[in-house]
Amino acid sequence: MERSGEASWRPPRACDDYWSEFRHCKSLRNCFHHYYTYGTSPSCKQWKEDYHNCKEWEKHRGAEAKDALQKSERNRVAEQRNFTPVWELRRDPPRDWHMPLNQEKPQDS
Repeated sequence: MERSGEASWRPPRACDDYWSEFRHCKSLRNCFHHYYTYGTSPSCKQWKEDYHNCKEWEKHRGAEAKDALQKSERNRVAEQRNFTPVWELRRDPPRDWHMPLNQEKPQDS
C-alpha cells in the first residue's frame, strides 16, 4: 500500500522550475535589486539544492530527496505566511459603490 503512495508522489514543482528560480536568483538584475533592498546578496543555494534533489528523485526515487523537497517547500510556504498583507481584504463592496465618483473635490488626506 505504501509503495503505491510513493509511486504516485511527484515534486510540487517541475525540476525545470527549480532551475529557472536558481537562474533568476543568480541574475545580475535580481542581485542588484536584492542588494539595493536588503543590503546583502541573495542566497540561491536552496534553489540549487532543490533542483538537484528533484533530479535525484526523478532518477532514483530516493526517499532522502523526497523528504528534502517536502521540507524545503514547507519552509518556503511557512516563510510566506510570516508576511502580512498590506491591505485588509474586503468581504463586501462599499455601500455607495454604485454612486458616481466625486472628482471635483479633493479627498481628505
